[in-house]
Amino acid sequence: MLMLTQALAALGRRAIEVFASFGRAGFMLFRAIIGRPEPARQWPLLRQQLYSVGVRSLLIIMVSGLFIGMVLGLQGYLVLTTYSAEASLGMMVAISLLRELGPVVTALLFAGRAGSALTAEIGLMKATEQISSLEMMAVDPLRRVIAPRFWAGFISMPLLSLIFVAVGIWGGAMVGVDWKGIDSGFFWSSMQSAIEWQKDLLNCFIKSVVFAITVTWIALFNGYDAIPTSEGISRATTRTVVHASLAVLGLDFVLTALMFGN
Repeated sequence: MLMLTQALAALGRRAIEVFASFGRAGFMLFRAIIGRPEPARQWPLLRQQLYSVGVRSLLIIMVSGLFIGMVLGLQGYLVLTTYSAEASLGMMVAISLLRELGPVVTALLFAGRAGSALTAEIGLMKATEQISSLEMMAVDPLRRVIAPRFWAGFISMPLLSLIFVAVGIWGGAMVGVDWKGIDSGFFWSSMQSAIEWQKDLLNCFIKSVVFAITVTWIALFNGYDAIPTSEGISRATTRTVVHASLAVLGLDFVLTALMFGN
């Protein structure tokens, strides 16, 4: 009986900690985003963070998109030739990238590359008491530190997702047209006739925006809430990658069900 009581108490404490974390995360986001805007002061910070989280993520996004598109082209060609439908390869590659692989893989790569860097950076600022120094100078660290990084992630990820899709389609065309000899007219015409603005392009953008908010929010909160030690920052960085990846995959199912479930 005592062991059961202790187990229930531990479970209750853990549940309270989880709900408290959600509350702190929501409060942090509200204060950082809804606070008074200062474009003149925050634009240089935003531009710097756009370069840090966006431009520096371009290489891994483009290389990953190229190889995933090439793999899609090769595997799709092998399957479609069984049914003599290899002319539909462009449609298959484009729809796969737009509806699922583009936004999801971009978000996972962003979480691993930029999200972990954001968490480590904020955690290090907290460990070296830079956050406390800003508060002592009457500077709101949420608006000065968190807000520019949040908006940089919010802007960068949808653009990176579109770049991923474009490079992936190019990779699929390289395999299908240049290697396997599919007629380029069939490849591009099947893709253009199959893609719809609302069902494919708009939904891809919506997924990217939702994932951008989720991944950046998780990364910034874990850094801001990290224990200011080397071990605490390491654990916070690991939590960012794990939690953001799971959140992206779970939200992908929810969004897909809402968009294509009917």
